[in-house]
Amino acid sequence: MKSIRLVASSILVAAALSGCGGDDPTGPNGNGNGSSDLEFEFTGTIAPGDRIELKGVIGEITAALASGNQVEVRATKSAQESDPAGVSIEVVEHSEGVTICAVYPDVPGEPPNECLPGDESNTNVQDNDVQVDFVVSVPAGVVFVGRNFSGNVEATDLESDVFASTFSGNVTVSTTEIAEAATFSGNVTATIGLANWGRDLEFTTFSGNVDVEVPSNTNAEVVASTTSGAINSDFPLTGILPNQQQGTLGSGGPTLTLVTFSGNIRLRSGPES
Repeated sequence: MKSIRLVASSILVAAALSGCGGDDPTGPNGNGNGSSDLEFEFTGTIAPGDRIELKGVIGEITAALASGNQVEVRATKSAQESDPAGVSIEVVEHSEGVTICAVYPDVPGEPPNECLPGDESNTNVQDNDVQVDFVVSVPAGVVFVGRNFSGNVEATDLESDVFASTFSGNVTVSTTEIAEAATFSGNVTATIGLANWGRDLEFTTFSGNVDVEVPSNTNAEVVASTTSGAINSDFPLTGILPNQQQGTLGSGGPTLTLVTFSGNIRLRSGPES
């Protein structure tokens, strides 16, 4: 499986400032299409283990489990003052899957906006209130990556790895596999279905609560810290510093990091995996 990492410091979250742009309007099988200035539709087949990545700026990103093996993405644009036609939805195919971005008009004096996969980014928005809402159906096994700037990211009841982030908004994820989630201003709520992971996982916010559920038979190391808030856990954790606790779940393993600056942390025990 390809390695994906949300960028987050131990306290200050560098979440969701991933850029957009690009120039290929087709899906992996040549069947993506944009239907109008206000709506965009994409349908394609992505191999299990590869990813569908959505990059928004203003708006909501919502992901749900697909009924078949096709990835389906719909984007709807709206605005009160700016021209929605000035914001394009662009598709970039690459070796690890497909990236779809909302690309806003270039800002004078700043580098051009462009759509790039992963952490690469170049997005500048000035005096533009166009909102782009993404809705995606994700087949089982296809990794979902949702990166936003202003708006919620919700990916629920998936059957694949999930990596979700925003700068201003809530992040809600649930999957039978593993997940990571980050925001700067908002709550993080997550449910992980796997008990054994091949990597460290982080759930972080600066201003908001962190609420994470893992299987009761999880094997991991836990580090939880909050500057202003409480830490509650269904698993035994030990205080090592003021407002910081750690513990070993099961036989130990990769590290589960839970961080907020201003908010509470809740670690819940879910059904066995």
